Order: sequence, then structure tokens, then C-alpha cells
Amino acid sequence: MYGVPGEMVEPVGNHYVIARPVYSENAFNEEHEKLHRYHKTFWDHLKLYFSCSSQRVKKIAVGLFPVVSWLPAYRFREWILSDIVSGINTGLVAVLQGLAFALLVNVPPSYGLYAAFFPILVYFIFGTSRHIAVGPFPVLSLMVGGVVTRLVPDDSTGSGNSTNTSAIDDERVMVAASVTFLSGIIQLLLGIFQFGFIVIYLSHSLISGFTTAAAVHVLVSQLKFMLQLPVPGFNIPFGIIYTLESIFSQITNTNIADLVTSLIVLLIVFVVKETNDRYKEKLPAPIPIELLVTVLAALISYFVNFEEKFNVAVVGKLEEGFQAPVAPDIGILQKCIGDGFSIAIVGFAVAFSVAKVYSLKHDYPIDGNQDLIAFGLGNIVGGSFKGFASSTALSRSGVQESTGGKTQIAGIISSLIVLVVILAIGFLLAPLQKSVLASLALGNLKGMLMQFKEVSILWRKDKYDCVIWVVTFLAAVLLGLDIGLATAVAFQLLTVVIRSQFPSCAVLANVGRSNIYRNRKDYTDIYEPEGVKIFKCSSPIFFANIEFFREKLITAVGFNPLRVLRKRNKALRKIRKMLKKGELQVTPKGLICTASPTYESDEELDNNQIEELDQPTIMTDLPIQINWATDLPLGITVPQVNLHSIILDFSSVSFLDFSAMTILQKILKEFVRLDIDIYIAGAYEGLLEKLERSAFFDEEIKPSMFFLTTHDAVLHILLKKDIASSPKLQLAKEKGRSSDCVVIPRNGLRSRECTHVGFSRTQSPGEVDAWPSLGKPRVSEHSELAPGAL
Repeated sequence: MYGVPGEMVEPVGNHYVIARPVYSENAFNEEHEKLHRYHKTFWDHLKLYFSCSSQRVKKIAVGLFPVVSWLPAYRFREWILSDIVSGINTGLVAVLQGLAFALLVNVPPSYGLYAAFFPILVYFIFGTSRHIAVGPFPVLSLMVGGVVTRLVPDDSTGSGNSTNTSAIDDERVMVAASVTFLSGIIQLLLGIFQFGFIVIYLSHSLISGFTTAAAVHVLVSQLKFMLQLPVPGFNIPFGIIYTLESIFSQITNTNIADLVTSLIVLLIVFVVKETNDRYKEKLPAPIPIELLVTVLAALISYFVNFEEKFNVAVVGKLEEGFQAPVAPDIGILQKCIGDGFSIAIVGFAVAFSVAKVYSLKHDYPIDGNQDLIAFGLGNIVGGSFKGFASSTALSRSGVQESTGGKTQIAGIISSLIVLVVILAIGFLLAPLQKSVLASLALGNLKGMLMQFKEVSILWRKDKYDCVIWVVTFLAAVLLGLDIGLATAVAFQLLTVVIRSQFPSCAVLANVGRSNIYRNRKDYTDIYEPEGVKIFKCSSPIFFANIEFFREKLITAVGFNPLRVLRKRNKALRKIRKMLKKGELQVTPKGLICTASPTYESDEELDNNQIEELDQPTIMTDLPIQINWATDLPLGITVPQVNLHSIILDFSSVSFLDFSAMTILQKILKEFVRLDIDIYIAGAYEGLLEKLERSAFFDEEIKPSMFFLTTHDAVLHILLKKDIASSPKLQLAKEKGRSSDCVVIPRNGLRSRECTHVGFSRTQSPGEVDAWPSLGKPRVSEHSELAPGAL
């Protein structure tokens, strides 16, 4: 049973058979008509973006206000109780984290409540995630705190004419609000201009290393509250070292009451959180240990009066109600543009990563660009009301989701809890020790600090990712979070360049007498056609790695084509001179020396015309064609070349830039001028058209060198070789027979051989397999496809 070219034969068992001609790119495009696709231009996209229709207006409205899409479908009876329970639990945690994280920002604790209130309301309307708990995040709080301490140091208000604590606090609040407002503007603009994809440049390894470094910064920054020591802020490179130096130089002045309280709170929080993690499937809801510890510590402080007896630092009176919104300070904005950008990117990257986890778990879509708008508006509103930058925290979002939260209704309930504390019961927290808040802040770092375990895992899985993690961590710890983040992103992009600049290259061979080609070093059952090299580069080819590609190709083929070409041209010059002097004589057997040759140096043969040596060898003026594979006249040596064909497997090459294109053309010409056929197989869609537009092809480099697959190119080479060596095949070709299906007499039998991809077929029992070129002839026992035949 024969399969006509292009026919798919039914699979037998776990084998499949495809019958088709050998296809070059040109032959395939001639046989199969290609549709002309119109590619939209920039102006087309611009017109579409600004077009207006009722459907587009509705789509934009729903996209801009996602709440209108899910709120009407809210299952009130099924979800409301879960959202209320979840909202209450999340709200209590949000209150305590807002107070604790305000210490990281170096502003009075009450301003942490504003950061925990306003962003939730904004995200309810504009956000697309239904499960994340929006509010303060320790990493962002610390980044804002770094700006605050840089612009308003402990010993000065920044203006030089006031040093009282109240004035310092007011200025610090203004700095925190201004940088938050700026980060919100940046996020809003990024969202409007559809730059949500920017988070793809922050890999998991980078975010993990960065948040771990931030956890270390948080730990160090809270030591002064746990020990109650006057430690100034050092928001400079290596500031963490100066901070530790300041702490240890004053360690003898530690307030023992604050230290003991902190250690007890840390121990209790750690044990209960471990219990929550271990028995989370059995517990109806996580134990709200932060709330319990805070209430207990506030009661003890109130009745024992720790502030007077032990001189501990307490939260103090929290301002009731809201302050009027304020405009940001333009002078501050000008000084912290870089900080605002880094805060905007980190805040969104962390929040979107958490949102992505819950969207996959609960099967609903989220929109990165819309979430950028939501967080941007949230930070603008929060900054206007003197809050600080918000994102989301894994611990708080985990509480909201694990306690049954279904939608952002839970977020609204949690904001009501914060509102009650702001308006009515904030005074109850006045006697609470700041060391307790510091311990609660540290208690939320366990997850981030445990990311140290990823280093060993990454080392086993991907050493590049491991190095990115370590470099990010060290840069963020030593240089600060803002400079550290920029350094980490630059280093990560550098690793991509390095991996692209030194790609994996290999020489391929046929494996298992099939249409599969793999690295010849990895398999034993391989076949390499004589005189053929198959070279694969597993990377884009561009200006930075084209020379590396050239070097690897030269190593693979075993000779430098330019060097061989120059040697041949020098040999031809010498042969012409010897013929002219009568030192060589043409005979039927070739050129024979009739006199001792005169030896000339390479410099004399160059004749100061190196460019001519790089041109094709021209023998039209000689009485005989030189065969470079045979012995040459005495005194003339040229490196032997045992290749007649090279196949470049471009199946892993995703793009080719113009600089690389120019050098690649030069490389290919060097091989072509040595009478080596070059083929490019598996090129990405559109490369051929791109090369044609770039005037890549000429008399030496032609589009016919492109083939669909490596196997097509191999079959073409072997068939071409068979035709060249067989007079009958040449006659068949001249009579117009198909180049992929020919009749060959062998061993007294006539068999119709089809160079189909992946197999060959014989007409009758006893006929030989039709691909003897791939190994020794094998006899088929049946007229059907022989198992294992190529």
C-alpha cells in the first residue's frame, strides 16, 4: 500500500507514517498557497484605541469598574456570612499591622490606620482580585521609611529651624504621604498606558531574594524599638552595617522591660502561628494571635503602668477621626522620583503575584493593567489623607481567604473594623508598648525569612536563578532597597544577555534511523551522513553572539573556511606562476613538476592584496581544473576539506537581527566559495521574507538553501548525491521524473523508492529498504512498512 505524497496514513500501534515530498521552503510555498495577512500598523492600533462605539464604551466601563461585573452576580445568601466572618478577622489583623508597620515608616502609629483604610475602598471599586487584602506591606513600609529618614533625619526637621518631636513627626508624615502620592501617580500612568507587563522583568527569584532582604532590613529596623535605643536612620549604601554598629555600641543601655516583653510576644506569636499552619485543616479559622496579644498587652500596660515604672515607649494617644486631605509637597516629589518608581513597581509586583495565586486557585481572571490603576488610585487617595504606600501582605490575604472570604465584600467589612478603631476605640491602644508592635511586625516576617531555603533548591534546579537570588539579596541588604532593586534588575537582565551571548551549540546526528536529530554526544544509535555536518544553535542570533556562533561553527566543522579559501587562492597564484615559468606541465594524470619550484613566502603570495584572497577561486584561465582533494604539486599545500554540505538547524533561533544577518551572510559565503553547500532548516516563520527584504540573497547565497526541517535537508543532500553518482538517476531527472520518488535497480530487483519523511516502503516481499544511505541495506519481510525503517 503506497501513500501518495501529502497523504496521512493511519497509525499502526504507536507508529505513525507520513508520506510527503522533500520540501524546501520555496517548494512548500509553491505547492501550498500562502494567505496574505494584513498586519496592523501603529496607526491602526491608535485608531482602534480611540475609536468609539456603544459596545466599546460598555467594555471600557466594565473594565474600568470591575465591581459592576461581579457585584450584581453576588450570591448574597451563600456568601454574605463567610464574607462577614472573613472581613472581621482580616480587619482586626489590618488594624494591628497598620500600627506595627507605621513604625517601619517612622511616623506615628495612627497614620498606619489610614493606610489600612482608604486603599481598601478604592480597590473594592477598581480592583480585579476578589481575595487579596489591600493595605500596608512591610517591604513597602520600609522603603517609604527609608525616604522619610533620608529627607527628615532624627536630629533635624530638614529646615534647620526646629527640632521638636512634633515638628519632626509632621514633616515625616508629609514626606511619607508625598512619596505615596507619587508612587500612586506612577502606577496610574503605567496602568493607563498598559504597562502591566513590566512585572515580567521581576522574576520569582528576584522577588524572593528582594523580599527576604527586606525582611532582614525590617528585623534590624525594629531592634531599636525592642531594645528602646536611640538609633538614627541610615538610608545610605551599607546603612544596615552602620545601624547594627550603632545598636551594638549602645547595647548596655537596653531597656530590659521592653526586651523581655518583645521576646515573650515573639515566642507566643511564633508558637501560635506554627500551630495555625500545622493544624489549618482542622481549625475552623486561624487563631487571631495578634489580636489576643495586643489586647492582653494593652490591658497589662494599662493596669501595671509600664510607661512610668519601667520607662518603656508606648503608642500614645491616637488621633481620632480623619484629617483634611492635603496636596503633596512638590519639593519632596522632586527629591524622591526614583524612590516613587521603585515603590510603585515593588508594590504592584508583590500584590499581583499574590492575586495571581488566588485567581488560579478560584478560577477567575485578573487584569494586571486594571490592578495598576486600582493600586495607583488607592495610593493617591491614601497619600492625600496622610497614609503611606499600600500593597498586600501574604499573611493578611491568607487570613481573608482561609476564613472563607469570597469577594471584596470581605475587604469592605475589614475597612469598617479599621474605621471603628479610627473613630471610636483607638484610645484603648494608647498604653500599648511599641516593643509589642515591633514584635508583631517581626512575627509576620516568618514566611519571608524562610525563603532562605530556596537557595539550595534553586542551586539544584537552575544555577542562574540561584545566583540572581543571592545577588539580589546581597545588593538589597548592603546597598539599600531602592539601589538594591535597580542593581538586581540590571544583573538579572545581564544574565539573560550572557545566556544569549554564549548559547548552547551542538552537532546533530540522526537517531534511530528516523526523522529525529539529536546531539550526537548523547546517543549511541546514531547516523551521520558522510560529508555532512548538522549544526544547531539554541538561541536567538544577534549582534552580541554572532561571533560566538561563528567560532562554534568553525569548531564543529573542524576548519576555518576563510583560512582555507586564502590558502587555495595563494596556491592558485603559485600554480599560475609555475605554469608561466614552465615549472609545471599538464598531463592526463594532472599537473607534474618539471623543475624544482621556487619557494615564495606568504607575504609575496599575498602581494598586499588580502581582499582578493577572500574572493571565490577562479580557474577559468587554467588548462586544468584543480581537484583540491588530490595531491598537489610539490611545495603547494592546502588544508583538506572533507565536507560537501553543512546544515544549520535554526529551529531554536527565534530572531535574527540586521547586524548578525550581515555577518551570517559573510560566513555562509566563505563556505560556499569552498564548494560546500549550505542549508538552513527549521527557520522561524517570516525569516525568509525578512532576508529577502534585507537583500541577503545574491548569486552565491540563494533562497533555495532553506528547508522545512533538518530531515528534509538531509534527504535532499543524499538524493542529490545519489543522482550525481548514478547516470540512470541523472537520466531520470532529465526526463522530468519526481526528485522525491525514483526507480533504482538494486541487487537485481526493481524497487520504487520514495524519500518520504520518516520511512521508506518497498513494493514486494524481499525488496531492500529504500534508504541504504542511512545504513547497511536491510531486507523487508513484508510489503507493509518494515518496523524501524526510515
